[in-house]
Amino acid sequence: MQAILNFFSFINDMGASVMMPIILTIFGVALGAKFGKALRGGLTVGVGFIGLNLVVGMMGDSLAPAVQQMAERFGLALSTMDVGWPACAAIAFGTSVGLIIIPLGLLVNIVMLLTNTTQTIDVDIWNYWHFAFTGSLVAVVTGKISYGILAAVINMIIVFVLADLTAPKVEEVLGMPGVSLPHGFTAAFVPIALIVDKIIDVIPGVKDIDINIDKLQKRFGVFGEPILVGTVLGIIISALAGYDVKAICNTGITLGAALVLIPKMAALLMEGLMPISEAAQAFVSKKFQNRGKIYIGLDSAVGCGHATVLTVALILVPISLLLAVILPGNTVLPMTDLSVIPYMFVLIVPLVNGNAFRALIIGVLCLGCGLEISTNMAEATTSVARSVGFQIPEGATLISSICDGANPLSWILVKANNFGMIGMIVAVVVAVALAVWNRQRILKEASKLHTQA
Repeated sequence: MQAILNFFSFINDMGASVMMPIILTIFGVALGAKFGKALRGGLTVGVGFIGLNLVVGMMGDSLAPAVQQMAERFGLALSTMDVGWPACAAIAFGTSVGLIIIPLGLLVNIVMLLTNTTQTIDVDIWNYWHFAFTGSLVAVVTGKISYGILAAVINMIIVFVLADLTAPKVEEVLGMPGVSLPHGFTAAFVPIALIVDKIIDVIPGVKDIDINIDKLQKRFGVFGEPILVGTVLGIIISALAGYDVKAICNTGITLGAALVLIPKMAALLMEGLMPISEAAQAFVSKKFQNRGKIYIGLDSAVGCGHATVLTVALILVPISLLLAVILPGNTVLPMTDLSVIPYMFVLIVPLVNGNAFRALIIGVLCLGCGLEISTNMAEATTSVARSVGFQIPEGATLISSICDGANPLSWILVKANNFGMIGMIVAVVVAVALAVWNRQRILKEASKLHTQA
């Protein structure tokens, strides 16, 4: 068992940009793709991830200092430090739950595929850290590792179902055929988006508002293009931070570049994925007649290049600071994780059919709830960090993050344990019910496809 754990730990330590090409190449060959084609596809995906990480990192490096200076300029003093997702991922993988999360996640995915309770083959095992983070919080709160492992499994099942449910919209709106997004942070906001979208549908006047970024680009020409939108938003943010003219211009150009480069990196990643996705569909069609469409599960970073996702996310950067100040009880100042705000919208935007107005409304609500959740889970997050020897930054008493400290699904699973065994039983029943419902939907879809064929 220890040898297996050591193997997965070694693979995981390579990072997503190395791990994904290896996994996808092996996976593609196993599904019948030629080795050369699978290798090229896997390497292209790896290059795409490196490009995405570089550009997103550049955007974060530009935004975080501006926001910090803005906070100092306006006297914003909030006590909980946003340490960012890299720290949370390191914390999650360092716990007892994190040590077994990759083989456990693969097992859960295989069982769900065999039982037709998911259509997603999740090759993005790096992001299993989201499930480990939830399980680690539960383990600390309850003092029981077994509860933490169970919470991680429940989290996986729910996220796989949500990934299946949203995959058709991901194909249609984001333009990513054969892809689903079983991302623990991104998928957690799907229920909120569905509910708020339905509420907007019954509000006279408001329901008819539709702001489409692509249409705006066509209408306003260069003034509606991502490069100019990003540059203008960067100028506004840096001006609010009190930057001088040189720094304002640099920040504006940097954010403009981010809005241009992120879609290109995402397109490169999709180019590499296509031969693997095609091989998966051909394999399933040949070997399994009772299954619906199969999706390749990827990091939601692949959807961050959508114009609406990026535009709405950047608009929310200054709004997030306002929310942090005015929300009663909030102690978290968004900082390090500002660059993950686009990840919140990757599934929200498809669910509202690319309507930027609805995405912004839902985003404000999600971010507001997220800040309160992040504050509420700060003590548990800090306890988990200390348990694995994470160095708490100097001057901070509590730490949290937007990703995954603001995750509503993680919060629900943690709070369910306030009710002891009853809470866990209810969580298990909900997860199983969702899996059964998903199976019925998949079989119905498969029957319809078979009839059409």
